[in-house]
Amino acid sequence: MSKTSDEIEHAVRSAISDDPRLPFNDEIAVDVYHGVVTLRGTVGSFGQERAAVAAARRQPGVEDVYDQLQVRLLDADRRVDADIRGEALQQLLDDPMLDADYLDVRVKDAWVTLTGHADRQFQSDKAFEHMLNLRGVTGVTNEITVDQRLP
Repeated sequence: MSKTSDEIEHAVRSAISDDPRLPFNDEIAVDVYHGVVTLRGTVGSFGQERAAVAAARRQPGVEDVYDQLQVRLLDADRRVDADIRGEALQQLLDDPMLDADYLDVRVKDAWVTLTGHADRQFQSDKAFEHMLNLRGVTGVTNEITVDQRLP
């Protein structure tokens, strides 16, 4: 049985409200049209943006999520790009599942771009996940190339 737009909207709003990663969930607007959810508003970090989108995607009846959320950092969360890059690189170096020698990080205006090569898709995904909780990041672009070559 398919769900109505109102039922989906209620489920998405509940999921966002119940997520402890989203402390100011009332700043997120939810609209649903034929199973497509649009999220609008402001969140305090890139990790919060990803959490809101993931919460919406998990709900039954959701066909797609259109993310129009904006990340707006408070002064205490702002960092210079070089600090973000240093911490991001350290995160990659500290992970034994990643070969950080083949990965790099660029940061411009708090937006992180991951570049380089990985042997497996999970390594590219894992590098991306490390960026989710870095303070001061407003977004991440993953340009890591996965090149799985058989021995």
